[in-house]
Amino acid sequence: MAARQGAHASLPLFAYVVVRHALREVGEGDRVLADYVASILLHFGLGGRATRISNADDETYSTLAELSGAAESGDAARSLLVRAHLGNYALWISGVFPDYIEMRRWRRGGPDLEYYEEMGRRGFTLAADHRLAAEHGLTALFATAAERFPVLRQALNNISDALLFPDHHSPEKLMRQVRMEGKWMLS
Repeated sequence: MAARQGAHASLPLFAYVVVRHALREVGEGDRVLADYVASILLHFGLGGRATRISNADDETYSTLAELSGAAESGDAARSLLVRAHLGNYALWISGVFPDYIEMRRWRRGGPDLEYYEEMGRRGFTLAADHRLAAEHGLTALFATAAERFPVLRQALNNISDALLFPDHHSPEKLMRQVRMEGKWMLS
């Protein structure tokens, strides 16, 4: 960020470096996870990709409940994509937009960040258990993402707070940061 050469880096490289650095700050050194989380950050930031299980899919999902309901599809490939997307979408929303979640929770009674963590873990666990994940060598990645979901979310929260929304200050953001700081101090 401070070096002039950083301005010449490609967006994928920049995203990877930012995510890798954020993950290392919260104690996660797995490079494969850094690459995976960076790809979620990049791809879900593109128009409409966060609500679709693939670029070519016509169906959109706007809630985790919709994705959860579609996880048991008769089409094995679609089932794996939906399960992985459940984890990806929960990580994207709770990682990049935690203050939006907290605001909805306090003002409209929406689900809290723990719900998103639970659903994200569930999605990655279901994806890891899918037979096609084993065939394509994705079981370990999805299982690790499920196990370390809170750490991945915290790293994305830190990126969101520092780079995406640095000037946003709200009681919800402050309370979230205090809760997370306390959570990390206990563990």
